[in-house]
Amino acid sequence: MLRLGYVILISLPFVIFYLCKAHYMVQHEEKYSEETCYKIAQRCISIMMHNGRIETESFGQEYLPEDGGYVMYSNHQGKYDTLGIMHSHPKPCTIVMDAYRSKLPIVDTFIDLVRGRRLDKTDMRKQMQTMLQISGEVRDGRRYIVFPEGGYDNNKNELQEFMAGAFKCAVKAKAPIVPVAIIDSYKPFGVNSLRKVKTQVHFLKPLYYDEYGG
Repeated sequence: MLRLGYVILISLPFVIFYLCKAHYMVQHEEKYSEETCYKIAQRCISIMMHNGRIETESFGQEYLPEDGGYVMYSNHQGKYDTLGIMHSHPKPCTIVMDAYRSKLPIVDTFIDLVRGRRLDKTDMRKQMQTMLQISGEVRDGRRYIVFPEGGYDNNKNELQEFMAGAFKCAVKAKAPIVPVAIIDSYKPFGVNSLRKVKTQVHFLKPLYYDEYGG
């Protein structure tokens, strides 16, 4: 948390500027394409990485499907996970996030900017509705990041059990599943230090519906 507070403090002018800009873009969504919003999100991530002395190496972009929507399933380590993946993913993608966590300051606006979805874990009916909405969007060509482990409490680089329901949106859309492996992603905001830190994002070979269906 030390690095997160430090980044926000030294980046305060940028934080204020981009929060206002993102809020305006969200309020006038019809004026801005998903590509434009994604570029702004990536710009914010790059500033945060530079000021926070964070480096992310990425591998396997050649495995990402060229056309159509897909769902990326990644292990979950901490608050930096989504940022590292989005920094490494060349085309617009978005995120499915726990509704409670998504209401945190800055995070709330960021989720709206990338047009993500909030998952209400307290209401099964709303969860199903959200998954159906995501499936429809994936069929229409959108790309989502999902963390099937659900949480990241002291996971570090240890993989936790998956929640089977997390895969429903890909199965219903009959969309490719892109496994993503992140390494040391817990360190930027989970280690109480300001030393330079390096993380990795690995995009692995996709699984197509013909392979996993049934």
